Amino acid sequence: MADDSAFDKKKSHRAKHAGRKAEKKKKKNQIDQSNLSARQRNPKAFAIQSAVRAERQFRRKEDIIAKKQHIPQVDKTPLEPPPIVVGVVGPPRVGKTTVINNLIKSFIKTNVTSIKGPVTIVTSKKRRITLIECNNDVNSMIDIAKCADLVLLLCDASFGFEMEIFEFLNICQVHGMPKIMGVLTHLDMIKNAKTLKTTKKTLKHRFWTEVYQGAKLFYLSGIVHGEYLRNEIKNLSRFISVMKFRPLSWRMTHAYVLGDRMEDITNQEAIRKDPKVNRDVVLYGYVRGVPLMKESAVHIAGVGDMKISELSYLPDPCPLPSREKKRHLMERERQIYAPFSGVGGIVYDKDAVYIELQGSHHHKKEDEEISEKKELLKNVVETKETVDEQMQESGFQLFSGGAVIYPDMIKDDEYLQHNNKKGQESSDESDSDDNDSDNDSGIVQEKESNKVPWNNDSGSENDDPATEKDNNDDDEDDDSGDNDESDNEDFGAKWKEKLSEKATEAYFERQKTSKNIMKLVYGEFEIGNKNKEKEESDESDGEEIGGLFKKVTDTQKKKHKEKERLDIEECSSFYSLDKPTIKDWTSEVNKQVLINSFVTGKRSADEDASELLKLDDASDGDDEEMFGDFEDLETGQKHAATENEEKEETGTKRKGELTRAEILEKKTKLKAKFDSEYDNPDDHRIKGDHSYYENLKAEALKQSELNKSVFDNLDEGLRIDVEGFRPGLYVRMLFKNMPAEFVTNFEASYPILIGSLNMAEQNIGYVSCKVKKHRWYKKILKTNDPLIISLGWRRFQTLPIYSKIEDDLKCRYLKYTPEHVTCNMHFYGPITPQNTGFLALQTVTNDPNDMKQLGFRIAATGSVNEINKSTQIVKKLKLVGTPTKIYKKTAFIKDMFNSTLEVAKFEGARIKTVSGIRGQIKKAINKPEGGFRATFEDKIKMSDIVFCRTWFKVDVTRFYAPVVNLLLPIESKNAWQGMKTKGRLKRERNIRMDANKDSMYTEIPRAPAVFKPLVIPKALQKGLPYRFKPKSKTTTLSGESLKDINKERVAVVKSPYEQKVSSVMKMLKTNFETKKEAQKKATKERLKAHRREMNEIEWRKLKRQKELKKKICRTLSMMGNKKKPQM
Repeated sequence: MADDSAFDKKKSHRAKHAGRKAEKKKKKNQIDQSNLSARQRNPKAFAIQSAVRAERQFRRKEDIIAKKQHIPQVDKTPLEPPPIVVGVVGPPRVGKTTVINNLIKSFIKTNVTSIKGPVTIVTSKKRRITLIECNNDVNSMIDIAKCADLVLLLCDASFGFEMEIFEFLNICQVHGMPKIMGVLTHLDMIKNAKTLKTTKKTLKHRFWTEVYQGAKLFYLSGIVHGEYLRNEIKNLSRFISVMKFRPLSWRMTHAYVLGDRMEDITNQEAIRKDPKVNRDVVLYGYVRGVPLMKESAVHIAGVGDMKISELSYLPDPCPLPSREKKRHLMERERQIYAPFSGVGGIVYDKDAVYIELQGSHHHKKEDEEISEKKELLKNVVETKETVDEQMQESGFQLFSGGAVIYPDMIKDDEYLQHNNKKGQESSDESDSDDNDSDNDSGIVQEKESNKVPWNNDSGSENDDPATEKDNNDDDEDDDSGDNDESDNEDFGAKWKEKLSEKATEAYFERQKTSKNIMKLVYGEFEIGNKNKEKEESDESDGEEIGGLFKKVTDTQKKKHKEKERLDIEECSSFYSLDKPTIKDWTSEVNKQVLINSFVTGKRSADEDASELLKLDDASDGDDEEMFGDFEDLETGQKHAATENEEKEETGTKRKGELTRAEILEKKTKLKAKFDSEYDNPDDHRIKGDHSYYENLKAEALKQSELNKSVFDNLDEGLRIDVEGFRPGLYVRMLFKNMPAEFVTNFEASYPILIGSLNMAEQNIGYVSCKVKKHRWYKKILKTNDPLIISLGWRRFQTLPIYSKIEDDLKCRYLKYTPEHVTCNMHFYGPITPQNTGFLALQTVTNDPNDMKQLGFRIAATGSVNEINKSTQIVKKLKLVGTPTKIYKKTAFIKDMFNSTLEVAKFEGARIKTVSGIRGQIKKAINKPEGGFRATFEDKIKMSDIVFCRTWFKVDVTRFYAPVVNLLLPIESKNAWQGMKTKGRLKRERNIRMDANKDSMYTEIPRAPAVFKPLVIPKALQKGLPYRFKPKSKTTTLSGESLKDINKERVAVVKSPYEQKVSSVMKMLKTNFETKKEAQKKATKERLKAHRREMNEIEWRKLKRQKELKKKICRTLSMMGNKKKPQM
């Protein structure tokens, strides 16, 4: 049966694996992989082949990411940032002006012939740059390094890096390193291609050593027709346009302005009387850094500390394209602003209106509109009569052939005059609208400045008595005159007065229309003077009834009703019959509301704890499985789930209750959030944990957005009063009592840096610094030699004192700076915050002889340690004395002090002799004056010198002299000379110092030392061994010394015969001794030969014995072998 069933089994269906149908099925079931990545299509190809290699790659990637990370800082740049300052720095004759000209032409397609001072240009929709050229002057280099955001460092490639480049890099490192890009010029001077390549590589690596590895270095290969190649300049300009900048600590805590325009508004009469009178100078520029306050003191680099007399903002002379509204399509946007170079269009301000008449640099083709503008401008300039006078002379002809109507005929007609009075109000409104555009341009009326409620000036120029006097004089001159001419003069002056009134009225109209919350709540008041002014002005949202009462608006009615309702609800502690709207708390409904306000009352579903717990249980998707029907396996008893009998009615769902779908959706979102944080992303790559850094970035971004949005809703005048003049505003600063030399010796090529000073920085005191002499500076620095220090915004000369901190935290005075080691420096100067960097120079002159002698000019660099009102620098002092009497361990010392009082101050002080015996000062003695009694640890000698080591305080010289190079004449601006060193004065005057005789090295005549003979006592001689007993007899038996006996002997003189005999005997003796020496030598040689012979005989004898032994042993062995039996 089994076999039959096996045969009956049907054949299973075999699906087709090939053919058209099979391919269709495959395509139908195939997943669309067009949107998948390569890793998702073939995951095995991207699998980790080696764990060690993967770890190294991951570690390297994390290292690269960590190197790129910086501590996130709050971005304080405003919505309209100020132009980026690009400083062009380099030695003379490297092509700085040519680079600036080419950059301007590349950005705005305009040629500028003369470059002087800052040149502001618009480079894109959201960026402007200010190009400024740096002179070959240390002062200019320091100022540019303090304010520049980007530095183009030019270098002559045919010559190499010069000393000025290294000096500027060191200046930048001290004052906050801006972005630096190198530019190599004069490459066309190198003709050999191989040399050019080598030079480029060498200069690039040297530049990287000074700045950082990978710093940008551009090559300008050559000049064609006075310009660099277009592609190279375009490449440079693109990098400038996209450069990102990191905020520097000093600039993020101080406001500063780079002046791009200067005006002298001093009364000309006062200048005529006294050319050296102090001037009233107005400086203009963009605010940078942090907001600039009106009351803040500033420091003008090269001039000194000044107080801003008046501060206001003006319309942006070079606005961004997105902010500027075109009046018509043909109007061109202003793209360049350079007042010192004579470029910049029309500029309005309080002092004057400046019109740019296109100069020789403008070579564009004039179209019809420009020629029409020129013609109109020419007509306005050449007009000698007012508009009213021209209207009086003009006539109007209504019909051809009819009579001409003149203004005098209209005055006589009563009907026309009546209609004119009716339409006067409407005409005034139209005039005020016309004057709105004039006032928007920046012209501020000085006479009516006190009436303006939102004036942004800190003061008014009418405070100046000279201007008031001039105005009064003008009024008197207008009143005086003949009667015939008075009518014409009054009529000519009327249009001016009416213009002022109309401008004021138009200003008030604009203030009415602008919605200001502060103004609506508190009324109009002047911010500059901080006092309310009672002015009769109509509000835009209210109507006056009878000129006394105001009609209440709908919004005010609603606010009033809301306030009454709130007051009624708060009056719950008493009842009143005259207030029917008060709630009756005795009713059950109100009681229930009151009860529910307490902890024991009923809560809504989203607040009740029990309901929330129920919702939490219901939110679990497996509730039915966990708490459904189950059976106890031990007892066998079955438990059924209890159904909730209480069912809620449909439509009465609680407020906080969620449906099952909403709960599942919420859980899905939470799971997705968890997976995104802890699982690998879609590309399945292992990534590091950067959440901490991302959180820091998010916090900084949030804070920056908050800072920008705080003052957005405020009125412009109120915002400026609260926040200050924010960065990006173009401000006008008036400085009174400015030295006249600043104006008379003004040179636009020197930067005008105006830096604000914080409250503490306005004081002067003692500053403690950590300083190190620069290793490239040839000389060491000497204490109390004048030193020029650049610290903060200031450059000043002072007299420093160098010191070293001892182990007991004492500042010990140093005469010179140590080599390659930092030391402390104290000087008298402006108080500056801690960790502020500074640099020191001994001279700022550009004298070629001095520069050759000095070489590298930066003498030292360092930073501020602490600020003290007093200093504690001590110098070592050794007081020297000699003993007068010695009693065992007590001695009387003289010549150390001059009086008993001095001794009393030093009682108990430690003293020491040259030989090292220590002691202590006890009491003063009467004679000699200044003598004292001292005790020592051992007995001293009269020849000992006694020292007392003491410390005395060294005071820092109170000397502070600002560097005022901008006040010098133009030819000597780079040759400011302060206090000279003592050595320099001696060299200039050829003074030689007399040498101190005590410091000279001289031979000291010393008498030979005479020592007493050694005398051993007889008792000691008896106990000594014989070899140690003295053998020389100093005396004879008679008791006389040998010297005395020899002195008494008579000298013997030999006769000639005796002399011959003695000489013969001497020769015989010498001959005998010579023979004896020869015999000894021969005997020695003979003995040596004999010993050698005996050794040979002995060696032969031993050899024979050895051979004999060998024969005997061989014979014995052969005999032994014979006796053994054969196997």
